[in-house]
Amino acid sequence: MINPEIFKAYDIRGIYNQDFNDQFAYKLGLAYGQMRQQETGKNKLTLAVGEDMRLSSPALKKELITGLIASGTDVVDIGLAATPTFYFAVANYNYDGGILVSASHNPKEYNGFKLVRERALPVGRDSGIFTLREKILAGKATPADTPGKITKREGVLADQVKHDLDYVDLKLLKPFKVVIDPANAMGSLYFNELSKYIPGEIIKINWELDGTFPAHEADPFKKENIKELSKQVIVNKADLGIATDGDGDRIFFVDDKGEQVEPGILRAILCKIFLQDKPGAKIVYDIRPGKITPDIITANNGIPIVSVVGHSLIKEKMIATGAFFAGESSGHFFLNMPHGCYEVPVIVTLKILTELSQAKIPFSEYIKPYQKYFHSSEINSRVADPVAKIKEIKEKYSDGQQNDADGISVEYPEFWFNVRPSNTEPLLRLNLEAVNEKTMQVKTKEIIDIIRS
Repeated sequence: MINPEIFKAYDIRGIYNQDFNDQFAYKLGLAYGQMRQQETGKNKLTLAVGEDMRLSSPALKKELITGLIASGTDVVDIGLAATPTFYFAVANYNYDGGILVSASHNPKEYNGFKLVRERALPVGRDSGIFTLREKILAGKATPADTPGKITKREGVLADQVKHDLDYVDLKLLKPFKVVIDPANAMGSLYFNELSKYIPGEIIKINWELDGTFPAHEADPFKKENIKELSKQVIVNKADLGIATDGDGDRIFFVDDKGEQVEPGILRAILCKIFLQDKPGAKIVYDIRPGKITPDIITANNGIPIVSVVGHSLIKEKMIATGAFFAGESSGHFFLNMPHGCYEVPVIVTLKILTELSQAKIPFSEYIKPYQKYFHSSEINSRVADPVAKIKEIKEKYSDGQQNDADGISVEYPEFWFNVRPSNTEPLLRLNLEAVNEKTMQVKTKEIIDIIRS
């Protein structure tokens, strides 16, 4: 049972026991182990395997490990792990790659796999995921003469948080009251560990791991999923709130008034912070609107580099250009470190807390200078022919400055927007920004009418 559509631009993802089953996990392990052997020229490899809290993850992990061992690969089982913890394990312990069983923020009936090479280098659209698909569909992978072995590794999370703490001076942190909502998903693990080191009070909501997501969907990018967090920030008179997604690689903040800090603004703040760490650094950001980001990079003497959307694609861009930090407006924030390049939500949390400690003003006041533009938020539409719609928009706005690197981006003096097909769902996504609210509303409606006509 294999639906070829489960192979996405960034990972493998679909509905469990509909698009794929446990047997697929075995085939994936067998094929990926052999693919890495061929790529490295090494007969003996060590790959890390982890899992999220989804109900189907234990069975899938078991078959995945069986397949990897059958390929002749040694496996290190790191157990339950958020995606950043999995990336850290592969990079920090010098493994030859690995696979995490997870479907990120997708609903409970989904599951999937994130694949990396050494240093947690991504396997994505342009780096082997479709080659792997053809290998699996062709059924060419066969067991090795000598199987690999499995070991378990404890203490990965503790090592990760200790590593991340090196990026700040804990003595600078003031005791904040923080509400955190990991949506009964993987972010609660690293926040539990981090809470041992930082001052203040953490108010935990939707904390226990539960693959049925009883409170709400584990996707803070959708504003309805942070309503409870915002309410609890106000009720508890907290300084800020934090939300993470299903696998814990994306992070979102709300201010002391319970208002979401727009991801584009958070990205700009982090650009300023990391440019203080590394003056003159190259900073990558995705093509979706959030003009405050290049504004801040330039104002702080950094070098802005634009990228197409997608965590694996942005990481590839960072590595190719030697960029130090990258931010994606969907809540992914990356560091290019000596041992690897991947999302760092714990470091992001520590940096924001340090910045607010030094600013000595409420979060809502701190972000005001960054609120220069008016953003539509991401608006999704199902269309019969996305390619035709993008062509129509391109022709309609042909007098604007255009970039077709990822869908179509068009820039005018008073507004700018991007329309792109989703890499994970059958949708067109619109993001628009303008210099004033009226222009944002008018132009957003104008383009949505074209998309949905």
